Amino acid sequence: MASMRGGKAFNARTRASRSIKRAADQREMAELEAKCATLDSLGAATFEALPLSRPTRRGLQRAGFVDMTPIQAQSLPHSLQRRDVLGAARTGSGKTIAFLIPVLEVLYRQNWSNIDGLGALIISPTRELAMQIFDVLRQIGALHTFSAGLVIGGKDLKHEQGRVRKMNILVATPGRLLQHLDQTAGFDCANLQVLVLDEADRILDMGFANTLNAILEHLPSERQAMLFSATQTKRVKDLARLSLREPQTVSVREADACTPEHLEQYYMVVPLPQKFDMLFSFLRTHTQQKVLVFMSSCRQVQFAFEVFCKLRPGLPLLALHGKQKQPRRLKIFHEFTRMKHAALFATDVAARGLDFPAVDWVVQMDAPDSADTYIHRVGRTARYNAHGKSLLFTAPSEEQGLLRLLKAVDVPISVIKPKDTKLQSVKDQLQSFAFQDPELKHLAQKAFVSHVRSVYLHKDKDTFDVTKLPLNEYAASLGLASAPKIKVVKEAQKHAQAERAASRGEQEEEEEEEEEEEEEHVQERPSTVAKVRTKHDRMFGRTNNTVLSQHYANMRDSSDSSDFGVDDDDDDLLTLSRADHDLGDETLDNHVAPSKRQLRQGASKKAMALAGKRGLSKRTVYDEDGNARELYELQNEDAFRALGNVHDQIRQHEQEESARMADADIADKERAREIRREKKRKAKEQERIMMESHGGAPSASAEYDDWDGPRLEDLFPPGDDAPAPAPERKRAKTQAADLASQEELALRLLGA
Repeated sequence: MASMRGGKAFNARTRASRSIKRAADQREMAELEAKCATLDSLGAATFEALPLSRPTRRGLQRAGFVDMTPIQAQSLPHSLQRRDVLGAARTGSGKTIAFLIPVLEVLYRQNWSNIDGLGALIISPTRELAMQIFDVLRQIGALHTFSAGLVIGGKDLKHEQGRVRKMNILVATPGRLLQHLDQTAGFDCANLQVLVLDEADRILDMGFANTLNAILEHLPSERQAMLFSATQTKRVKDLARLSLREPQTVSVREADACTPEHLEQYYMVVPLPQKFDMLFSFLRTHTQQKVLVFMSSCRQVQFAFEVFCKLRPGLPLLALHGKQKQPRRLKIFHEFTRMKHAALFATDVAARGLDFPAVDWVVQMDAPDSADTYIHRVGRTARYNAHGKSLLFTAPSEEQGLLRLLKAVDVPISVIKPKDTKLQSVKDQLQSFAFQDPELKHLAQKAFVSHVRSVYLHKDKDTFDVTKLPLNEYAASLGLASAPKIKVVKEAQKHAQAERAASRGEQEEEEEEEEEEEEEHVQERPSTVAKVRTKHDRMFGRTNNTVLSQHYANMRDSSDSSDFGVDDDDDDLLTLSRADHDLGDETLDNHVAPSKRQLRQGASKKAMALAGKRGLSKRTVYDEDGNARELYELQNEDAFRALGNVHDQIRQHEQEESARMADADIADKERAREIRREKKRKAKEQERIMMESHGGAPSASAEYDDWDGPRLEDLFPPGDDAPAPAPERKRAKTQAADLASQEELALRLLGA
């Protein structure tokens, strides 16, 4: 009984303490609501001056946040009063804290719990930025009892579906959030209190406009909304009209425009083929600093990371781009955050909102596609009150256009020149790497194509002209033997040619009119021979700045040349003179020279020969007697008809050729017979000489087979010059063979 009474007393005390605590919390919430209603937007400079709850205040102290930035001082009074806020401030100005504090305070004052469901939704454009927001939320909201979750792509969807229904605060990317809204059962946003859109301009630029509209259809209309971005564009304002109700516009524009206050900005004129040399030299001289290098495409980041790992500039290297898997991106993000000295090659995926501590240099190897992209890139350094520097590599053809672009948004930037003694070339090493590693060569080709395509797709076509790029030199700087063929380059060249042709149209029309006037003037004076300048004459008459100009001039000046085209007075061994191939005046007397238009429209070769200087090409052949004649002897029609009927000429030609061929056959046969007779005579002479040297010819008897002397077939092997067997020898062999066969037959009969 005593234990029962003691248990009841304990429960009573517990209920009493809970009631007291609940009453104290309610009084605190009421006081906070009253203070927020009378909050002056310009009177607070520190977080201590704001009416914040004890968990939030202690969380800020633990995280080291004491003084407020301008965007926080101007936006927090409105957001704590549950008003919609449209905020714009330069990157690194503390916008994350500006919307996380209202999220925690609004839910705290409403005594939000797990059974109430989702109370706050924060949408971020990239996974890295969403993770960074979630980390800050865990720091300043560690003493609150809210449940918070991170929903980004690249993770297991089913694992997230089991937990997302229990979250009070959710940080998400647009694509994965919409997937949960459509597919996760029980995920309800009907009680949503606060909606935050961070980096709204970046969300729209990345193509999430339709996704964002679909998300807004799932959310209740009665809610508080905050929209923050570094720039206020027309698309952002249109989005604000759809998602905000009578928003309080908070814009912080300081003397240094949108860029950080303690940022030193420089640019360097670097030709495209020398950018890798300049980047390597820069890293070699900044090995004890933290460098963030921006490039325009994922392939360029991959290639730069691979080759610089082989080159070893002297500091740790990392790469961050959109083609990496989510766990890999998370690992690289945290590694670069912890490192003191490192270089990170990244695309614009790391340009928005990411807070890398203590970045000393931001190097933009490729030009940004807009002024907003430039502002976000350089905003990765000199964050809050820290100091930093930025360096932009610009090609000579891009310098003026980029300066105009940055001047339009009041970005202070000055030129800087490199030290020639510090510049190192890596071209030969890259060529060696590409030769030894086919995969690296393929990656270099991909990097080349992606960079050229990024230039082609740039909005400012006057500044970024792909037809003006030194493609062969740039390919060689990547280690490639030649520039890969790209379709967009051909299209750009065709477009440029069409524009040049259109601009030359009027000039060509004027030239044709002048030519027509000259032609009419020549026809009025037919006795005067007009000298027409062909394209070859114009080529030899050029005096442009090439190494062959003087050579063409020497070939043209041949008035004092000899018959072989060599000037006797010229001592230059390799200088030739062009012979004069003008036709005689008697050929041109009865002909009017055609105009250049007629020649261009397809005048006959004969007219061109009469008008030009060189005439038709001729080919000379020689007969058996050595007499020269033309291969094609041309004559006019009247001379041909004077020879008679064409059929008679054909028959006469056939008869003459037949007689000539018959005579040739008789002569060939006679020569063949003479050759055979000569061979026989030589054979007989050789046999006679051989027999006389061995005591005369053998008799026609069987002893011939036992003769030890040299035989005719041994002395003369079969061939063209071998003598034929003598008839007497053939008869002797035959008689001996018959006699031997008869004797053999007689012996067989006697033996039988």
